[in-house]
Amino acid sequence: MSRRYEMDMCHGPLFKKLIVFALPLMLSGILQLLFNAADIIVVGRFSGSEALAAVGSTSSLINLLVNLFIGISIGGNVLMARYIGAQDYKNARETLHTAVCISLYGGILMIFVGVLLARPLLEMMGTPADVINLSVLYMRIYFIGMPAFILYDFGAAMLRAVGDTKRPLYFLTIAGCVNVIFNLFFVIVLHMGVAGVALATIIAQGISAVLIILCLVRSEGVLQLSRSEIKLHKDKVKQMLRIGLPAGLQGIIFSISNVLIQSSINSFGSLVMAGNTAASNIEGFVYTSMNAIYQTSLSFTSQNMGARQYKRVDRILFECVGIVSVVGLVLGLGAFLLGHPLLSIYTSSEEVISYGIARLGVVSASYFLCGIMDTLVGSLRGIGYSLMPMFVSLTGACLFRIIWIYTVFQVFHTQFSLYISYPISWILTLLAHLICYVIVRKKAFRKREMQVQNA
Repeated sequence: MSRRYEMDMCHGPLFKKLIVFALPLMLSGILQLLFNAADIIVVGRFSGSEALAAVGSTSSLINLLVNLFIGISIGGNVLMARYIGAQDYKNARETLHTAVCISLYGGILMIFVGVLLARPLLEMMGTPADVINLSVLYMRIYFIGMPAFILYDFGAAMLRAVGDTKRPLYFLTIAGCVNVIFNLFFVIVLHMGVAGVALATIIAQGISAVLIILCLVRSEGVLQLSRSEIKLHKDKVKQMLRIGLPAGLQGIIFSISNVLIQSSINSFGSLVMAGNTAASNIEGFVYTSMNAIYQTSLSFTSQNMGARQYKRVDRILFECVGIVSVVGLVLGLGAFLLGHPLLSIYTSSEEVISYGIARLGVVSASYFLCGIMDTLVGSLRGIGYSLMPMFVSLTGACLFRIIWIYTVFQVFHTQFSLYISYPISWILTLLAHLICYVIVRKKAFRKREMQVQNA
């Protein structure tokens, strides 16, 4: 692999390197979101509110189903970064080929899961009768492209581990442009509705997956992908699962709470659903920008743990929290203040816009709290703790929201009472994560030293 794509995370000033690493990640995440945004904008403008609600109602369920593999890719990223930091290139190559193998098997499995479970799960969520058939159609087509989605995610995780966040950005730029073009063609020209936007999305995902595989095949050194070496190395699978399964389960737990919230939103009817869909899509751009800082914290912490640069680990967390707070406040408040013109991109209905603004005023304006919470999780996983943040998230965020839905929301059956559960849960959880980090950091450093001595 060309050295110009690599980054030395273990030496030199941190702040500039954190920004250089995070910025392409932000842009990559935004482009990935544009896949869905293009879907939502096109169906909202050319296929009506029912189609808009149908596409939006699937997002929390899709996240629920794919989060397990996204978590495992995080495990692969941590493991790869740690081997790179320790200059253990043999184990790094085995990690790469194991990750690709897992992604292929996982993607095929998810096709069957999505196609078979789409209708029963959407029915369990209380999706309205005027929306459910379109939602099922969108989801089934979307999941046909799941092997490409997961393969890209795992491939990008391997590149991030060595500091390469630029090439995934280039690949997604190409795929994003293709997605928009096919969206417009399938919906406006061929009048395919939700089927068209789903088909456009899986074509774009296929292109991004092909590009990242070609990148790995043509790389040199530790990241060179060889078809003959693609297999499951049991020790690497075990370590990826040890780190990644709790991360994936945490994502699933969050998604379950979001599915319950979506079910509660469904009770207000299709107009509120459409407004919530548009607003949550806008919030997605804020979240993915903050998530780039989480990924940065994770990769930098993992490499520095591998290199035994423990003083930098604390510094990484401090600077990442500062960066994510600024990003979250600027973008979150900006989304709320510009709510009307932004929501007008998705729909021309003033009623739908008003429902969307109601959500932005609560969730988006306080979103920086979620960014701080996730950054703390990134550091905890980077130093070797993955079960702990999962349990903390389970109790501090997800369990709290579930209890809130069945208590407070039942008494005060309003959108505000539903949305306010988000910032309250974020505050509780980030404080718990901070306490955990303070308690376990020195223990993690000692554990790493003992591992090196016993190796």
